[in-house]
Amino acid sequence: MLGVVGAVLGAVGAGSGARPTCDYALERMGQPVTVIEKPSSQAGVVRFEINRTLTGMGHERYRPDRRVEGNRPPDELARRLFERGGIESIHINSNVITLDLAKGADSAGLAEIIGDLYTYYRPGVEVPSPESFGAPAE
Repeated sequence: MLGVVGAVLGAVGAGSGARPTCDYALERMGQPVTVIEKPSSQAGVVRFEINRTLTGMGHERYRPDRRVEGNRPPDELARRLFERGGIESIHINSNVITLDLAKGADSAGLAEIIGDLYTYYRPGVEVPSPESFGAPAE
C-alpha cells in the first residue's frame, strides 16, 4: 500500500531559536492519497473516492483507444490506470474515479495506483539537492 513516512519532530519552544529535528523512515515521499473503494450496482464498474479533488467541479472521460493528452493529475492517473490494463473507460469527477472494467478483470491493485498518484520520490529515484537547482552549497 502507501509507503510510510514517519516524521518525529523534536520539541521546539516558541522563540527558543532551536530548529526542529526530523527523523524520516522512508520508502516513498510525497502526499499520501486516501483511497476508498465503493461498491457499484453495475457489474464490471468500480468506484473509488479519494481525499483529493482531481478535476475541480468538472469531469473528464478517458478511453484506451484515445491518447491521453495533457499533464494534469487526472491525465497522469488515466495513463497509469490504462498501463495496468483491464480497463475499458475512466470517468473522473472531482474526487470520484469510476472505472468500467474489461470483461473478466478485477480491481486488484487499482487502489494502490490511485494512492500513489502524488508519490514523487520512490526507492531508486534520486532526491534533488539544492545544488541541482543552482543554489550555493551551505
